[in-house]
Amino acid sequence: MQNSTEIVYFVLGAYGDIGHLKYLYFSIMLLWYLSICVANTVLIVVIYVDRRLHEPMYILLCNLFVNEISGSTSLYPLMLSQMFSVTHEVTLPWCFLQMCSIYTSASVEFCSLAAMAYDRYVSICYPLHYNVIMNTGRVALIILLIWIYSFVNFIFSLSFIVRLKFCGNVIDKVFCDHHLVMKLECSVTLLNISGLLFAFVTVVLPFSVISVSYIKILAVCLNTSKENKQKAITTCTPQIVSVSNLFAGCFFNFVDSRFDVTQAPAKVRVILSVYLLVCQPMITPFMYGFNLPKIRQSCKRYLFDRK
Repeated sequence: MQNSTEIVYFVLGAYGDIGHLKYLYFSIMLLWYLSICVANTVLIVVIYVDRRLHEPMYILLCNLFVNEISGSTSLYPLMLSQMFSVTHEVTLPWCFLQMCSIYTSASVEFCSLAAMAYDRYVSICYPLHYNVIMNTGRVALIILLIWIYSFVNFIFSLSFIVRLKFCGNVIDKVFCDHHLVMKLECSVTLLNISGLLFAFVTVVLPFSVISVSYIKILAVCLNTSKENKQKAITTCTPQIVSVSNLFAGCFFNFVDSRFDVTQAPAKVRVILSVYLLVCQPMITPFMYGFNLPKIRQSCKRYLFDRK
């Protein structure tokens, strides 16, 4: 029986042999990754430069854009390098680092959307007190707490994994998956409770804040003017789309990790398993950034109208 001292690397078994198509896949993924970085960086710079965008909602959006770059960087560089690897081996420290980056980023995403939902709730339901409740200092504190909360949350879960004794080293995915790594342990432990606890504090708690915020916003909108209803719908729709997309990505990953889906085509499984980290970082800048009138006007002014 093997143990944790004998296993020094994991094998990412979902890559397979793609032959000369690896050059095409590499080019597509590299272009996509660079596009994500450029789109989100442009919006971060525009919000930073334009003082008119130094408002709570746009500061929270800036944090979201930073997280999209962070989450993408946790996946794409390793995935791109693995396309030219023959063995698809990843050392344990690098695998743990990638897991920490990916799952911290996922937690930050949910918590940031919860903070933005609360911001919209205060803006729509308590407009006269908005500047007092959501001042710049408080928003900065919220962002700091989001990152600390997300990082500590996963480090607590990771602390169980690093002490495991592994009896296998093949992970049937293109990245290091938390649940699949736990399944490689030699003995039956209470680690599933650790995974459920991580899911609860990462998804359930933020989603509760989001749900309560939008329920209260809906209650207020039902008793207001048509113009205010339209304004509320305009500001809340991107968040609803993002939350829905997040849950779709989490569902695909959950099914692929916990159920036997070997009958599904390998390429479909790979696409669905990375759906969240492929689509969400590109949806966010367009749904929240270029779609919002003030940011779109600032982009035009700073990128195209300067002489």
